[in-house]
Amino acid sequence: MKSIQFETKVENPHFEGVFDVAPTELQDVRRDVVLIDVREPEEFVGELGHIAGAQLIPLNTLPEQLSTLPQDQAVVFICRSGNRSAKAAAFALMNGWSQVYNLQGGMILWNNLTLPIER
Repeated sequence: MKSIQFETKVENPHFEGVFDVAPTELQDVRRDVVLIDVREPEEFVGELGHIAGAQLIPLNTLPEQLSTLPQDQAVVFICRSGNRSAKAAAFALMNGWSQVYNLQGGMILWNNLTLPIER
């Protein structure tokens, strides 16, 4: 089991037990975590782009696809602003996943920090 200790993690203000991680720290460890983008397909390839290596699982399909996610690795959920991904992380937590995180500020903050994207 590969465990990652995020130094920047802070409790999400809207979802109990969900922790947000800073984009800059995620950029440093992104190859060691599973990245799940829960936006819609057109957003994934839209103006904000997506993080290299992120897998697209739109939020409304997560219940059917949750079982495909590893439980022995850290999973970071991503969306536009951090709201839908926090919901996704809360859903995963309720269903037995323990190492789930939310990308703080979503792709908006990621882009504002000019971190690398793919379209």
